[in-house]
Amino acid sequence: MPKLVTAAKRFLLGRPFRSDRISRTLLPKRIALPVFSSDPMSSVAYAPEEILLMLSVAGLSAYAFTPWVGLAVVIVMTAVIASSRQNIYAYPSGGGDYRVTAVNHGRRWGLVVASALMVDYILTVAVSISAAAANIGSAVPFVAENKVAFAVVAIVVLAALNLRGIRETGILFAIPSYAFVVGMLSMVAFGFYRVFIRGEEIPAESAGFDLAEPAEPLSAIAMLLIVLRAFSSGSAALTGVEAISNGVPAFRKPKAHNAARTLVAMGVLSVSMFAGLLMLAQLTGVKVAENPDTQLLGAPEGYQQRTMVAQIADAVFDGVPLAFYFLLAVTGLILAIAANTAFNGFPVLGSILAQDRYLPRQLHTRGDRLAYSNGIIFLAAAAILLVIAFGAEVTDLIHLYIVGVFVAFVLSQSGMLMHWRNLLRTEKDPVVRRRMRRAQVVNMVGLVTTAIVLVVVVVTKFFRGAWIAIAAMAVLYLLMTGIRRHYDRVATELAEHEGDTVLPSRNHAIVLVSQLHRPTLRALAYARATRPDVLEAVTVNVDEANTLVVTRRWQEENFQVPLKVIESPYREITKPVLDYVTRIRTDNPRNVVTVFIPEYVVGHWWENLLHNQSALRLKGRLLFEPGVMVTSVPWQLASSQRVAGRAGSAPGRARRGLDISEAEHDRRERG
Repeated sequence: MPKLVTAAKRFLLGRPFRSDRISRTLLPKRIALPVFSSDPMSSVAYAPEEILLMLSVAGLSAYAFTPWVGLAVVIVMTAVIASSRQNIYAYPSGGGDYRVTAVNHGRRWGLVVASALMVDYILTVAVSISAAAANIGSAVPFVAENKVAFAVVAIVVLAALNLRGIRETGILFAIPSYAFVVGMLSMVAFGFYRVFIRGEEIPAESAGFDLAEPAEPLSAIAMLLIVLRAFSSGSAALTGVEAISNGVPAFRKPKAHNAARTLVAMGVLSVSMFAGLLMLAQLTGVKVAENPDTQLLGAPEGYQQRTMVAQIADAVFDGVPLAFYFLLAVTGLILAIAANTAFNGFPVLGSILAQDRYLPRQLHTRGDRLAYSNGIIFLAAAAILLVIAFGAEVTDLIHLYIVGVFVAFVLSQSGMLMHWRNLLRTEKDPVVRRRMRRAQVVNMVGLVTTAIVLVVVVVTKFFRGAWIAIAAMAVLYLLMTGIRRHYDRVATELAEHEGDTVLPSRNHAIVLVSQLHRPTLRALAYARATRPDVLEAVTVNVDEANTLVVTRRWQEENFQVPLKVIESPYREITKPVLDYVTRIRTDNPRNVVTVFIPEYVVGHWWENLLHNQSALRLKGRLLFEPGVMVTSVPWQLASSQRVAGRAGSAPGRARRGLDISEAEHDRRERG
């Protein structure tokens, strides 16, 4: 079984990398762009549609606000990208918004940002994969009918690919990412060419439909709330922007410069595709509704609403089905791998938090392929739970989305303002001061815009699901503070004190005897070799006949070690031994008691059910006793030796010279 698991692991993940190969996993800009930017670039596939969905509640007339809502999102996106660029140069060691906030606002506010980012990363995976299922389902009905299963399988596959390493994943995903950019920009350019150059009309399949007006006329305040809700949903296009500043250490040198240029490239592409898609939505007259059965008027019976991208692509590429299916395919792929941004950002953030002792230390260790494997697995499991809980519905999940990322944006931008203020206090060079002042202005604009978006998101989405994300952030915050308190308490307990270095007065060794067989003899021999001050053997009388056999043979063998028989009227083993050890410790508190336990080593999992149960229970209880040392003395049964032999003769070992003797190896080396 262990051999089969190892073979499967090697097949899925590949051969392990040496630690000194870490530099080879660093990313050039052309690979870093699809790795860290797939989420913000791909969000143009659903963020514009969410704007139309929110406006559809107010009827067709509300679509007139679409360009202005889109313009507001573009302004915020530009401000966030410009301010995030400042973060990269100021804090190139990674950690992004968390590091900026923790340094300038303190540990507690840093944890608020960390919890917000962790929630956002989990939701990024859930939303992106669910959106991929919706877009692919527009062309493949089977996926639409089984989108939850599709989403779960996609998350598992994506996690497995990321476990192979960040560079390998980046190379694999670069082609579909660039194909999506080419396909989307080609659709925008071809659509504009047909409309503005050739003067053609390109109506979408839903262009002739109407949207049902509300039962009662909306007041100005109600219309404002709908527009603000559309703006907050469209702001989902900003998710993932923070991943580049969080992942600066993954870039090749010069790290900050390469990360900043990648961020700018991502911003230009995202803004171009987002704005172009919204303009095409206006030109094609596409209609999408939250409840198409009741809101879409004039739709034929049994009409199945397709995504906005699918409708626009069908209109623009009318008569070119290959281009239509190509765009839908790459859109589905980019939405699926958009979650890869989170799979690269979350593990790095988790590693930094683990290093700061706010998360379990296991999240800081790298796996076989030098990826943060535990963080990847945790993220995948959390995203799968969300997908199942919300049925892979993008519209339901989107309300939980973007709260966390804008909390992080606001706190990091205010932290950067404090950063520049502190530097200006000591900087005397007028040229440098002017540059710092310009940076301050950029971060101030970023703070104001992101704060406005955060207020809008909380007001418009709180009761539609945003409260769940806020509650999850609070839970993570309390969890991380609890973990830090635990690690601090353990560190205090383990700190060296003067009394800890004093040698014990005596070492009282006890060898546990159940039968007089070879494992017991090995334990006795090993205990003698340690030369304790007191050595005795102990057997528990749970079976009178067996105890008589043991004592008689002990006397016959004349081991020169006393055998003590402990009575157990209730046929227990653990409690009588514990009581005996406690009495020894009570009589001589400065003494150390060492308990030697003979233990079988078996080769099959089912053999563990037949052996070692008493030893495991006793060992587990003795570990909690102060001043008691527990030593397991293993005895390898034949089954374990056969397993070790099979493991040692793996295919290819002889060819690599691993099965030859040491003498033969030395001879070959000399020859």
